[in-house]
Amino acid sequence: MGRRELAETSVDNDHFVVIKVEGMHCHKCEDSIKKSLLRIPGVHEVEVDFLSGQASVLYDPRQVKIRELTETISESGYQPTGFTQRENA
Repeated sequence: MGRRELAETSVDNDHFVVIKVEGMHCHKCEDSIKKSLLRIPGVHEVEVDFLSGQASVLYDPRQVKIRELTETISESGYQPTGFTQRENA
């Protein structure tokens, strides 16, 4: 259902980022952002929550940069306002 299985990809070197997003109002907003982010090569998993205003992304930093993630959110019609990141444990 739009979610890629982690078993299909190597996530050993992945990083995790939580991006604050303004402008989400419902589950359709969540789905729109999630689908857009999952289209990016190197993005392995995405969870979006409109109530908290956050998108959580597991991604390969060798394939995609945070700037690409935030630009994709902007192109989807929402406003990324900040992020926190860490390497996958």
